[in-house]
Amino acid sequence: MDLDDTEVQIAVVGSLWVIMEEEEENMRQDAISRQESDGSRQVRSRRPHRWWVRPWLHAEIRLQYGHYHRLMEELRYDDATSFQNFLRMGPAMFDELLSRISSRITKHDTFLRRALDPGLKLAATLRHLASGDSYSSLAYDFRVRGNTISVFVPDICKAIVEEYKNEIIPCPTTQDEWLAIASEFGQKWNVPHSCGAIDGKHVAIKKPPRSGSLFYTYKGFFSIVLIGLVDANYRFLWIDVGGDGAMSDGQIFNESELKECLEDNSINLPPPDHLPNDDRNIPYFLLGDDAFALRTFMMKPYSKRQLTDEERIFNYRISRGRRVVENAFGILASRWQVLLSTMQQHPETVRLIVETCVCLHNIMRMRYPTLQTFAMDTENEDHEMVPGQWRHNRTCMIWEL
Repeated sequence: MDLDDTEVQIAVVGSLWVIMEEEEENMRQDAISRQESDGSRQVRSRRPHRWWVRPWLHAEIRLQYGHYHRLMEELRYDDATSFQNFLRMGPAMFDELLSRISSRITKHDTFLRRALDPGLKLAATLRHLASGDSYSSLAYDFRVRGNTISVFVPDICKAIVEEYKNEIIPCPTTQDEWLAIASEFGQKWNVPHSCGAIDGKHVAIKKPPRSGSLFYTYKGFFSIVLIGLVDANYRFLWIDVGGDGAMSDGQIFNESELKECLEDNSINLPPPDHLPNDDRNIPYFLLGDDAFALRTFMMKPYSKRQLTDEERIFNYRISRGRRVVENAFGILASRWQVLLSTMQQHPETVRLIVETCVCLHNIMRMRYPTLQTFAMDTENEDHEMVPGQWRHNRTCMIWEL
């Protein structure tokens, strides 16, 4: 290669270097312009808000027009029946509930804002459970922001469960307690030796993210499962809300603490005893359906066809007693209609809400045992079932004391 070729090569390399420097400079300028434009957009997005709190959410407006301070006060003194229908409990029961959990839900005032009244938070929570209204809908009723309601509803539910669960849902642990339950079943439903009826209920929920088919039930929606043991008076003796929708009732029961206690008899079921007008010893048992395995402590109807007369009578008697748990679920859901909706909360929050509904159901059954008698299944003179109102009309029910 001669000198002239070398000079040509140097000239080409130099021109290429200049081009590269120009491209890099152009890229730097583009980057700077993008940063400036992004910065201007960020500045525009940080413009001052029109208000710190929307005017209709101010504490003064809440005191004047909110449901808690205005509507509920009118109902309390002028129409106790409508108060009962609004919150599914009367003023006296509401005041007792508030006094029991007030210390658990009261917050302190800050320099920025005053804490919400504990009674307002309890009323909004009960209204959500009673009607199934969304948080955004309750915000317009109680003049509290929806995201604030979403924060305190789980807190109120947790306070109710912690305060009442051990008192209101006590699973019997002595033979005398089980004998009292069996005696009531024998007197009311003509099923001697029955210590309760057990069944499951699916509570519809929104599909949790990244859950696959874990919560998908065979009924075609996403759910969690409530398993309940009910006595002859429609009170829940034991519940389990830990099951996912894809699990069967029998699977949840087999993994429950109740089954372990029944198998080792640490729950103290009475020893086998003879039935009326018989001299053979028969164990005490729970009433279930085909979802549960037949055991000495679990009785269920015959599932085969072409039954004999004795077997048909047996199925009728067992099904008649097991109908109690179906009625209990129906009364529970018709009173606390959030259970009839597709709940939007996280599954753990849904479980807490379901547990709260069961606690409130038992409170009302113990304090007002004749309440909702029209909602239960009955029998006519021919021993045919007359469906209760909860099976027909789930939304238009008046809860009179």
